[in-house]
Amino acid sequence: MKFPAHRPRRLRKNDKLRGLIQETEISTKHLVYPLFVKEMSHTKIPIPSMPGVYQFSVEGLLKEVEDVVSHSIPAILLFGIPEKKDETGTGAYAEKGVVQEATRRIKKLFGDDILVVTDVCMCEYTSHGHCGIIKNGYVDNDETIKLLAEIALSHIKAGADMVAPSDMMDGRVDKIRQMLDINGYYETPIMSYAAKYASCLYGPFRDAAESPPRFGDRKAYQMDPPNQREAAREIGLDIDEGADIVIIKPALFYLDVISMARQAFNIPIAAYSVSGEYSMIKLAASKNILDYKKTVLELMTSIRRAGADIIITYFAKDIAGWLKENIP
Repeated sequence: MKFPAHRPRRLRKNDKLRGLIQETEISTKHLVYPLFVKEMSHTKIPIPSMPGVYQFSVEGLLKEVEDVVSHSIPAILLFGIPEKKDETGTGAYAEKGVVQEATRRIKKLFGDDILVVTDVCMCEYTSHGHCGIIKNGYVDNDETIKLLAEIALSHIKAGADMVAPSDMMDGRVDKIRQMLDINGYYETPIMSYAAKYASCLYGPFRDAAESPPRFGDRKAYQMDPPNQREAAREIGLDIDEGADIVIIKPALFYLDVISMARQAFNIPIAAYSVSGEYSMIKLAASKNILDYKKTVLELMTSIRRAGADIIITYFAKDIAGWLKENIP
């Protein structure tokens, strides 16, 4: 009787063997935690479509960042919601804007214990909810990128460690890089939303950031979901313009894009596991349809396996807690 020579199951029969050959690992050091800061009197307000996620005042945010630091999460991604919005989103680049003030307070209190990454966009600040300046019913690309550069500079002056432009305007990375360099911030990195798709998964985020467009949609500047080669072009352009890290957003439905980017580009890749991914899992887990911990960890593993170096996720604190539990 001839026995099979190759038995892959030999290396699966116990935890120790499986651990020795495990190809993909999740670590807290790869996580970025998104947070929402709002000009308001309440310390925090729950977001109904995102259970466990809140809008924070600046004071409330400081307490939350303290908790994030205690979980050994290295970075936060900060989104701001101003008290007042206008057509040109002036609150986005105001010296005393909510993100600028929050950043100053965080860096003063926590210093190098946390990296502050700031989202650079206008949708949370404009009365129309679009990501730039509207002219004749259309977002004007070249006028918008001038303001995006001003926003980025205001964030860095306030103490941000890195900026993350999410608007998907053409040439904005180059404009921001020039603005930072001219002002002496040569070593400040840019983490660009290089392949951001016009996805159905952003609904809960728009509740959290209070940023749904008042007319039309964002398909004229965010990417068309069927396209992968276009993502390669967008990523390549952002790298040429000076992006230090590129983001692919969303993550779950775009693992093929993450994998493609990993093979095509020698640059750190971040994947944003977006609000819709978070809310779907939360809802299914609350109905006992899915095991919450196992589902989240499998999702994170799949994103890392696809090639992401960094994962931006609302699950970050839970993941950090689970990883701590398993430390000998």
